[in-house]
Amino acid sequence: MLDIETLRIIWWVLLGVLFIGFAVTDGFDLGAAILLPLVAKNETERRVVLNTIGPFWEGNQVWIILGAGAIFAAWPFVYAVAFSGFYFIMMLLLLTLGISRPVSFKYRSKLPHLFWRRFWDWGVFFGGIFPAVIFGILVGNILLGVSFHFDDTLRIYYTGSFTDLFQPFAWWCGLTSLMMLVMHGGLYLAIKTENPIRPRAIFWSRCAAVFLIICFAVGGLWVARLMGFAVIHADPLAYSNPLHKEVTTLLGGWLQNYSHYPFTIAAPTLGFIGALGAFITAHLGNSRFAFICSGLSIIGIISTVGVSMFPFILPSTTDLQSSLLVWDASSGQFTLLLMLAAVIVFLPIIFLYTSWVYYALRGKVSERNILEDKENRLY
Repeated sequence: MLDIETLRIIWWVLLGVLFIGFAVTDGFDLGAAILLPLVAKNETERRVVLNTIGPFWEGNQVWIILGAGAIFAAWPFVYAVAFSGFYFIMMLLLLTLGISRPVSFKYRSKLPHLFWRRFWDWGVFFGGIFPAVIFGILVGNILLGVSFHFDDTLRIYYTGSFTDLFQPFAWWCGLTSLMMLVMHGGLYLAIKTENPIRPRAIFWSRCAAVFLIICFAVGGLWVARLMGFAVIHADPLAYSNPLHKEVTTLLGGWLQNYSHYPFTIAAPTLGFIGALGAFITAHLGNSRFAFICSGLSIIGIISTVGVSMFPFILPSTTDLQSSLLVWDASSGQFTLLLMLAAVIVFLPIIFLYTSWVYYALRGKVSERNILEDKENRLY
């Protein structure tokens, strides 16, 4: 049987895999939705863009549901603090990602009136841009630390406010997230569409790639000037109790892992090289390879956050000792082991049926398809 330390590491990695899966898959349809008013100039072009993401967006959101479920079951302390402390911004995320975007997709084609369709088109747009920024803001706040603490009975107290979430660094992370998804979505549209949409999508994706490189670089320099967190003492084999450790803060503390474990520099390197590769290969006309580079950039950027913070999952600014680590915020050994067995069975199945859907619906969506299939159109 795997020991508790190994299981915690496995689930920390799996949590990262789920969030990366969400960013890479749902990220392209969020990016395409954001680009809708920029690349589509008439009704037929708008329908082309919407039909490129129409068959996929619901399935792509499975990853964020799996991620939330994994936090609930594997990291109950993290779930309790995050979903209570970030309650209002989570509600905003739910209203845009989970309500306004699905409704906009479903209702757009119900009436042929121009105002009706333009109204729901903006619903699709805002349902893409708001989640993209909000996810970045949440990551920025986690890096800054969250205002919460536990009492002696492990009752949680959140002492922050809604306005505290919108600090300059958090906004910068939101901008970085936005550029990342616009780049990814534009390259997806370059694969799935033809002229005149394709060159517009390539143009905006290349612009986003440039801004992403700048945002990621500036963000790294900013992190070096932030007060990061460091563990003085923690027992990886101990029972989950956030109060049984010692934590301190120091300037540039999030960069310690790169000096202790030099191989971790591969994560930010992949983020930069992937974005640069997407910029170059998109210009050369190789949209598929550019899309792969974009996905690698997303993997590198998200992995950078994970390896920078390890072993922290949710640091506390109110009481350093209450910070949640990989070692002290997990469920018990049996729960982690049982869930791992379920993941080993079902995660490959998810990969298989998702891959089959993408394969079955491969190919471009053209204006000719839209005009010829008026009665069976999706959007």
